[in-house]
This record gives sequence, C-alpha cells and structure tokens, in this order.
Amino acid sequence: MRRTPVRWLLAILLALAGLCGLASPAAQARTAPVQPAAVPDTLRVGTEGVYPPFSYHTGDKLTGYDVDYINEVARRLGVQVDFVETPWDSMFAGLDAGRVDLIANQVSVNPERQARYDLSKPYVTSHGVVLARADDDRIDSLDDVKGLRSAQNITSSWATVAKDAGATIVGVEAMDKAADLVSQGRVDVLVNDELAVRNFLTLHPDSGLEIKATTTEQSQSVFATRKGAGIVADVDKVIAEMEADGTAQRIYDTYFAVEVSAPSTWSVVRENIGPMVSSILTATIPLTLVSFVIGLALALVLALARISSNRLMDWPARLFISLFRGTPLLVQLFIVFFGLPQLGIRLSPWPAAVIAFSLNVAAYAAEIIRSAMGSVPRGQWEAATTIGMGRGLTLRRVILPQAARVAVPPLSNTLISLVKDTSLASSILVTEMFRRAQIAAAPSGAFLELYGVAAALYWIICLALGFVQSWLEERLGRHVAQ
Repeated sequence: MRRTPVRWLLAILLALAGLCGLASPAAQARTAPVQPAAVPDTLRVGTEGVYPPFSYHTGDKLTGYDVDYINEVARRLGVQVDFVETPWDSMFAGLDAGRVDLIANQVSVNPERQARYDLSKPYVTSHGVVLARADDDRIDSLDDVKGLRSAQNITSSWATVAKDAGATIVGVEAMDKAADLVSQGRVDVLVNDELAVRNFLTLHPDSGLEIKATTTEQSQSVFATRKGAGIVADVDKVIAEMEADGTAQRIYDTYFAVEVSAPSTWSVVRENIGPMVSSILTATIPLTLVSFVIGLALALVLALARISSNRLMDWPARLFISLFRGTPLLVQLFIVFFGLPQLGIRLSPWPAAVIAFSLNVAAYAAEIIRSAMGSVPRGQWEAATTIGMGRGLTLRRVILPQAARVAVPPLSNTLISLVKDTSLASSILVTEMFRRAQIAAAPSGAFLELYGVAAALYWIICLALGFVQSWLEERLGRHVAQ
C-alpha cells in the first residue's frame, strides 16, 4: 500500500520531464517547419485585435484594415480564415511554433524579418511619426528624441527606429497604452505609424497630444509567414490583383479617407459588459475550477511524498515544489505553450493554460496540505495503528478529515489567487474576461471605466468564494470542541 504513491509520483515526474526538458538537436530536427505546397484550406492568421485602425473590435466583431484586407485575400484564394488574436510580443513566437500560418498586423519590413521569414509584397505604405504632448516644444524632428523616453512595444520596428535615434525605450504592451503614458507625462514621446497615430488622435481629440515630426523613411507593411511555407507567392498574386482592380484602394478609403468619431464611454461599457460577463462563464470560471481540481489532486500526492521517509519520494517532490514556486507563472505558461512545440508537443491554448495553472497550484497547495497534515497530533496515527488501521485507511478516515479544517483558509486563498491569475492566460491566446476588457479599451481609450468593470467582476467572484470559504470553515468546525 505504501508503494502506490511512489508509482503515482514517478509517473507524474516522468510527465513533467517531458514538459520541462530542453529540446535536443534530434528533437529539433524532427520538428523542423513543414513546407506545404499551397495555402492551407483554413488559413490561421495572427493579429492583435487591439491595434486600431488595423485590427480591433467593435463589440464582439473583429474588424480593421488588415482584417478586411486579409479576408479579401483569402476569399480570392478560396480558403477560410481563422483569426488567432495574439499580443504582439507573442505573435512571431506563435508563428515560429506553428500556431499561426500568417501574421496580418502591420508588420514592417526590416532586415531581421527578411532573413527569418517569408514576407509578402507591401500592401500599404506610410511614414512614421513622433507623437508628443502639444505643449512640448523640444521636438522638431526624429533626431530630437535623443535622450528622451519613448514608449514602444519593444519587439516592433518602431522601437528600433526610436532607439537608433537615441531615445531611451520604455517597454509598453500596445500603442494605445503608450499614447496614454505620453499624455500623462510618464514618458516623453511615442514613435509609430502615421496612419495608426492619426486614427488615435481622431478618436481621442482631448488627449493633449500632437504629431511633432515625420520620419523620412517610408514604412512598408507586409504579411509574414514561416520560411518555406509556400504561401507568400499566392498572396502576392492576389495583392497585385487587388491593386489593379481598385479593391485595395476601396479598403484603404474605408478606414483612412473618412471621418471617424469617438463613441461615448457609456456606450462602450454597455456594449462590452455582456461579452465580459459571458467570458467569465465560458473561460475564467471553468479554467479556474478545472485547474484547481487537477492541481489539488497533484498537491495531495506531492504532500504525501513530502512526509514520506523514502528519499526517492521526498526529494523529487521538493524539487518540483521549488521549481514551480521559484519561477514566474507567466514564464511557465510560455514554456508550455510556445516552448513545447520545439519538442513536438503542440497544445491548444486551453489545455496549455490548464497544465501550467495546475502545476503552479500543485506546488503551493502541496505545502499547505503537508503542513495541515503535520498539525494533526502524532497520537492520532498511533491510535489508528493500535486498532488495526493501515496507513492508507488512516489517512482517509482520520488524518485528512482533520487536516481539511486547517487547510481550508490557505487553500481558499490559493483558489482566489488562481481566479485573478487566469488573466495571464490571454498571453497564450485564451480570451478570458480581462482580455475582453483590453480588446474593448484599445479603440475607445476607456481604460479606467473598462478596467474598473473588470476589477469589480473579479471582486464579485472572489467575494462569492469568500462566502463559500466561511461556510466550509463553519461546517468542518461544527463538531470540534471549543
């Protein structure tokens, strides 16, 4: 009976070795990019969904210049489009891992991308601009950003432009947040595409920002695919057709030749409160519950290993706990989702999130359960032994019921933390509630209102869990002598 936890633990550790091991050269060779002969029947397109006017949401609908353009390209190629909304910093990692086939998100041409990816012919050309506060008189050209703080997405070409001009780069997730930092005076400038900046200024006339300078070099936007994917040649033909018959110009005029007006804050909140609540029911809560249950089961095995006198059980459990408590959850998510494809293990967003969250929960909950079991007097074990109860039966009937009362408060805290940690799942393509708030805030600029709504929704969930915790504590302590 004592060997059963050993077998469980060894099986778990073997599985973890497969998840966390480094890719060998042989494994990398086996997972070399496949070279298809044609565009796939369903083209998976990576795009941000929070970068107006190129890729953004109106309610639940994904729209924008890049979205409409690639939809027309796919229609002419006779294939379907499956948009995969991805934060910009993760987009090329998703392309490298084979999670998307093509990126349509105003990808600028630069030598590094030309060397590493297949790039289409340009489908739109513009300039870069320097955005600063209207009352800032220090900037007349790009050269004037030298020594100033520039808010940039650190993996974008515009970050390189600003850095080469001598600016100090302040990493920001998206352009809307970067512009907000400039408006607040937290940074000095933003260098970005003229079309995107002018769209922002139109939608935010009270931002207090203005364009101070224009870059001399043109910015050419292209679609990007993996090297040798066999897609770009067909896409280039369609781009040429669309330019020849005027379709490309009509799509351009839809977004850049008309006046747009900013929606009211109330209308933005009203449009998006429903999708945010819906994503709680379809993503946040299920992801929390599934991950917590699996993590709790694994934590019990680890706790039993930790209290064992067998070092073959104790030390591997210690290593597991140290590893997953000592590394950031976001890093664990990225290893499972973007790293494992290099080993030939490609998981969908949901299973990847569940695995990372479950392993993280297990590391913390294992120590909670171990300490709770340690709080049960040693005499309880001895009394159970004297009446002929085995170790397994003693655990189930005597130790764990008493330990549960002690473990409920800290385990409840772990569950509440997990609810909030699910917001990190957006980084690996899971559209949970906070991602919905980000999507809605990007084109509207209603950060305070939408993020405030998201905070209130998280608080309501955690408040409900607090009531459940109190009920469990009362129920488990009902027959305890005072």
